[in-house]
Amino acid sequence: MTLYFLQAFIYLLAAVIAVPLAKRLGLGSVLGYLIAGVVIGPITGLVGEETMTIQHFAEFGVVMMLFLVGLELQPKMLWEMRNRLIGLGGLQVVLSTALGWGLAQYAGLPWQSALTIGMIFSLSSTAIVLQTFSEKHLGNTDGGRSAFSVLLLQDIAVIPMLAFIPLLALPELISGASQGDHGHDISLVAGLPGWGYALVVITTIGLLIAAGHFFSRPLFRYVASSGLREIFTATALLLVIGIAALMGLVGLSPALGTFLAGVVLANSEFRHELESNIEPFKGLLLGLFFITVGAGVNFGVLWEQLGLVLALTAAVMLGKLVILYLLGWVFKVRGSDRWLFALSLAQAGEFGFVLLGYSQQNQVLSQDLVQMLSLVVALSMFLTPALFILFERVILPRYEQRSNEREADTIDEKGTVIIAGVGRFGQIINRMLTVNGIPTVVLDHEADQVENLRSIRVKSYFGDATRPDMLHTAGIEQAKALVVAIDEREAAVELVHYVKQTYPKVKVLARAYDRGHLYALRSAGADVVIKETLHSALALGSETLVALGNHPFRARQRRLAFEEVEREHDKLLYDSWLQGDEGDRFGTHYRDLFMQLEELLGEAMRGQDSERHSRAERSWTPPPKNYLDHWKKQG
Repeated sequence: MTLYFLQAFIYLLAAVIAVPLAKRLGLGSVLGYLIAGVVIGPITGLVGEETMTIQHFAEFGVVMMLFLVGLELQPKMLWEMRNRLIGLGGLQVVLSTALGWGLAQYAGLPWQSALTIGMIFSLSSTAIVLQTFSEKHLGNTDGGRSAFSVLLLQDIAVIPMLAFIPLLALPELISGASQGDHGHDISLVAGLPGWGYALVVITTIGLLIAAGHFFSRPLFRYVASSGLREIFTATALLLVIGIAALMGLVGLSPALGTFLAGVVLANSEFRHELESNIEPFKGLLLGLFFITVGAGVNFGVLWEQLGLVLALTAAVMLGKLVILYLLGWVFKVRGSDRWLFALSLAQAGEFGFVLLGYSQQNQVLSQDLVQMLSLVVALSMFLTPALFILFERVILPRYEQRSNEREADTIDEKGTVIIAGVGRFGQIINRMLTVNGIPTVVLDHEADQVENLRSIRVKSYFGDATRPDMLHTAGIEQAKALVVAIDEREAAVELVHYVKQTYPKVKVLARAYDRGHLYALRSAGADVVIKETLHSALALGSETLVALGNHPFRARQRRLAFEEVEREHDKLLYDSWLQGDEGDRFGTHYRDLFMQLEELLGEAMRGQDSERHSRAERSWTPPPKNYLDHWKKQG
């Protein structure tokens, strides 16, 4: 028992040290787990033979991940994705399989083994790619969505691969295989004829879908009625483990079974509860899986065949990269998104380990070949974070720089208002002014942003609004107002200062990020400064009071009182900020005033509790008792 505790401590300690460090260095959590595994395995020898056993257990993290992916996919969404799912994903699997097949046959392998290798390396790592997309917020890009379609098709394609690989068994491997390696697993389909096996599989999948559709809701309602969160967690685990076991009994992939169950439950009202319960287990087991992959790297075989392993890894990744890039071009994935799509899927995946072991068990690939190909799969997964870094630090900046390096547009109109910066804030201002018939000139130095606006017929110009010549071309001399909504804080302050010094008659209205930015803009001469989150935060706070049982009128009064106290003390705080040291504007005096403001806000709120308002002040009169029933009878 002590040994198990020690091993668990070593695995957890390695993860706790390596993963935050890798994330801080911008390498991603997956590479952190892999490095942790290499350190505690081949380098220091802290863990050893138990690694493979733990890896089989940790593969259940992949099963859980596919269950969660399935939960996110409603059948309607799958139908809407059918073009890219089948077209892009299907072509990628077919072309990558054909390439791997051809290269393996060229190397002298039997066609059965070559075809199996092609199928294995056509798959990419769903775990690495989806987790990295989530961490780097790339999932909503066109490249991210396209990659997700391909990954989804790959996960589905594993089903026919598992069914097809046993048909490719090599006679020479069958004769040499040890009969003692089989029969450890319980199977409901062992010895069945082909038609019987097909019937069992179809029946099982049908039962799974029917049970998910008809029985899951009553079950979850029954469990939820107990009010015990741990029982709901146990039920979620029971569901996933039960489906995985059932799939194993009928010879199907547990991962694909849970994926199917997730799709069936995607429309359930308990979907989010299931996700929140499974997510922590999935994260820990996936992390453990990657640690065991790192710990299982056989450096002996790697050093013996280093050149061959590196060449195969490069061939696999380069071949897939070319295929994916060309498919991205055919399916009109544009610009940097095409590189993101190609680079993110260039590696082999965790299903590669599963299929390699499965191929060896079914006498399609020899043990030596499986050992070497496992290194290729692991190495390609090791290199994936580096490809994301290449995309973020080299490719993406070049595309952004290229799109922003073009010459400024020629401005052929003048506006009453010039809007500098049309991101999420400036866009709303522009819409409000134009629908009121006020002509505007919109400037932004992000080319993509300008193109997006033009695509929805909002006339805008590419150009740097902080440049005096650009402002002159936009007609700052004739404009009545300038709205400053650019993202760069210091540039916004300098722009306000320049315009107020040069064109004092122009009203300058600016957006501030926080109090410090607000004071800086006001100090630079802005006529009106609005904190970008102030009003929306007050509105949401007021709605929260209503949600907690306060009457809307009472919530509005409290909001108005809050704004009034803030407004009354605004000048006092601003003067304190002005008198502060240049390097520390928010000094002791400012903090004391701010705490006094908090006390005054509390008193104002307590005053609201005791204050009574006349009906006229409320501007509404409560309906008489039973008014609703009377009204319905009249209707």
